[in-house]
Amino acid sequence: MLIVTQETTMNQGVLDASSLPKKFFGRVLILPRGARFGQWLRLIVEIQALRYGVTLLPFALTPFFLRDLALPVMEAPALMLALVAFVELKVLRLSKSARSAAITEDEAARRLDTLTFRARACLRRIAARHGLSEGQLRLVVEQSELARFPPMTLVSVQSETPAPQVLSLDAKDRVVLENGLFDADFTERDLLVMNQRDDIYLRDIAQETRAVSAHSRLAAFLEQREVTA
Repeated sequence: MLIVTQETTMNQGVLDASSLPKKFFGRVLILPRGARFGQWLRLIVEIQALRYGVTLLPFALTPFFLRDLALPVMEAPALMLALVAFVELKVLRLSKSARSAAITEDEAARRLDTLTFRARACLRRIAARHGLSEGQLRLVVEQSELARFPPMTLVSVQSETPAPQVLSLDAKDRVVLENGLFDADFTERDLLVMNQRDDIYLRDIAQETRAVSAHSRLAAFLEQREVTA
């Protein structure tokens, strides 16, 4: 999981939003600050042009090894398109029947309820920490569609108040998300299987900030006072 915010993103321009929810996969390339090597590799796989280049590599190498076939192969754009489509749609993604068979409808609904419950709990804590009492906070959880690789999950907190924006999250806000969203009982893979079944890869959960309880606000205040002391 990568938490997308100003403090964790090197190319902060990609966070600019004109409307919500702000979507990242397929539109911009996130350059995370402090990401692990494995996370960088996983993000590289998301570069569509690079995947196309790897898929079409045999066509580029043919002239060096099979000169007699070089011209026919290089002049077969339909074959290239068919190969790219096969790899993208059949190899890297699951068929509709496979996605439906992986999880029952009831289990998918249960997992969505779990995500919604945890997301709103995280948003309430973040709203209380920042003293927010107007508008909505929206937790946007976006996953890659690619099924043959480890799950890649981007998490951001977004708000339309006073204008559409990806909220700036400090270290403690990020800890709230890291500890509150996923664990051994509900993993990123669990979410991905649910998303694949529904063919929905962006989940947008909203929380009214005015609905945050006085107890949560008091807890946030006491925590902040303890830190200051």
